[in-house]
Amino acid sequence: MRSAARAMGDLLRGASEVQLGLALVGPGTVGKALLEQLRVEAPILHSKFGIDLQVLGITNSRTMVLGRDGSPLDLATWEESLLEQGADASLGVLTEHLKAANVQHRAIIDCTASDFVPKFYSKWMEQHGIHVVTPNKRLNSGRYSAYAAVRALQRSHRVHYLYEGTVGAGLPVICTLKSLLDTGDQIERIEGVFSGTLSHIFNTLAPGTPFSEVVSGAKRRGYTEPDPRDDLSGMDVTRKVVTLARECGSKAELADVATESLVPPALRDASLTPQTFMEQLSKFDEEIDARVREADEAGEVLRYVGSYDAESGVCQAGLRRYPKTHPFANLSGTENIIQFTTMRYSNPPLIIRGPGAGPAVTAAGVFADIVTLARYLGAPS
Repeated sequence: MRSAARAMGDLLRGASEVQLGLALVGPGTVGKALLEQLRVEAPILHSKFGIDLQVLGITNSRTMVLGRDGSPLDLATWEESLLEQGADASLGVLTEHLKAANVQHRAIIDCTASDFVPKFYSKWMEQHGIHVVTPNKRLNSGRYSAYAAVRALQRSHRVHYLYEGTVGAGLPVICTLKSLLDTGDQIERIEGVFSGTLSHIFNTLAPGTPFSEVVSGAKRRGYTEPDPRDDLSGMDVTRKVVTLARECGSKAELADVATESLVPPALRDASLTPQTFMEQLSKFDEEIDARVREADEAGEVLRYVGSYDAESGVCQAGLRRYPKTHPFANLSGTENIIQFTTMRYSNPPLIIRGPGAGPAVTAAGVFADIVTLARYLGAPS
């Protein structure tokens, strides 16, 4: 009886098994973390749910490794394979390899921060029926026409485009917003601390603490980009605000967003090296300290916040003051916090809070999208 039951279980699982061939572009910090998560968890997903995830190719900007004879790559040795056996990188060759694979379904995972890779999304969807999963913010916050074209292709060609990792790393921000909208709720306002880097800086900053020292400490801990101006410019927050606004039906462009840069005008020259920037930042500490002291004397704190107001359509990103009792004032580390004020959730609003930076949590958001994709394609929940 037990063997018969086991056989029946195997039969049922086989009937619902979903094969998903994956190609990963960008095995950097996030991509590498994702591949390790896949190495550990993919066999478990296969055993429990019949989700068969096969990584068939990996490429960075220089070299590429493909599975031989249609076999998936060994995720325990992919780095050595890329180094020792890698061919010249080619998105075209990677696409053809994935297209030729003997699998039911195919997806490309874009773990880059590149403007170049998203230009292929339309071709992958329209010509090859390849799904796209990405934490890359460039398409969703780039030219609206390019974004709208991909969303239209997604629907007309019945392919999936998943991007939870573009906002809040691994936090369930995009899926929560989609659920609110899909069930008829009306968004009134979205507001939040969207940058793990800027969250850390302003959680740490106190009256009398030099801004430059806090930025330097964040850089040493690996919380900033190699050039901290990429974080301090506020553009990362702006991209996330535009992404959320477009989910709500806005046609906002990056240029429409009033963004406050924390980079002093005198240090915005692109010819300045990151080292020179850091050396000169201390000359401008007094301006930020004055704002921190003023807020503190009023019982408030400074936070770098992005917001979208649905009624006016206005998107903003910049420093704002909050009472020390406000949820935004009580963050720690690199936490993100996103507040949705809606028709249903207004008093109090709906809040999502948690780690908003780091390769592991961002990779987990991408991994969750891959599992969601497999379930869209027929795997059991």
